[in-house]
Amino acid sequence: MKLVVVPTPIGNLGDLTPRAAEVLRTADTIYCEDTRESRKLLQHIGSDRPLIAYHQHNEHQRLDTILSHIRSSQSCALVSDAGMPGISDPGFLLVRACLNAGIQVECLPGPSAILPALVLSGLPCERFAFEGFLPHKKGRETRIKAIASERRTTVMYESPHRLLKTLSQLEVHCGQERACSVSRELSKKFEETIRGTLRELIAHFTSHEPRGEFVIVLAGHRDE
Repeated sequence: MKLVVVPTPIGNLGDLTPRAAEVLRTADTIYCEDTRESRKLLQHIGSDRPLIAYHQHNEHQRLDTILSHIRSSQSCALVSDAGMPGISDPGFLLVRACLNAGIQVECLPGPSAILPALVLSGLPCERFAFEGFLPHKKGRETRIKAIASERRTTVMYESPHRLLKTLSQLEVHCGQERACSVSRELSKKFEETIRGTLRELIAHFTSHEPRGEFVIVLAGHRDE
């Protein structure tokens, strides 16, 4: 019995590794966020393995049932809609439960939006902090203040309709001249990275409507 965590492409299906494809062709069952999205990927690689929905709305309720199923299987796989399960996507609870139950867990390397955006930013990347998605309301300002004083480069995910709000709030606490990079649609047709100060990025996305999925990379705080 084994659970294999399989990262899936964030845009370009060619980024799926041969090893990941083999797991998705042979797993007894594949747990996924959205069966419709994962079915497209399976069709691309010629896999007909059964899919079971496992997402943020049912991950607590289905945990015991899934553990029982994994125990009675040779190998099951866990995927998210895109990227690495557990990184701003469901996965942590299941991995922890498997480990606590003595079930072997294997995690494959593969696609993720964090590292490409970090490297493309041109900002120091030998040490960095990953914040994922910021809270929408409660605790948001506290997190932003902490990010403003962080000395390492910080990586954040953001949606198009909240991008300008986040950049503006960062500007309040970091200052207009803090260096920043915003990447969107990584590995897709309209991939783009805009670099500059927070003031310049706010001006850019005020005149260019944000579209797609975004990764913000913010320079670390430096003493004057």
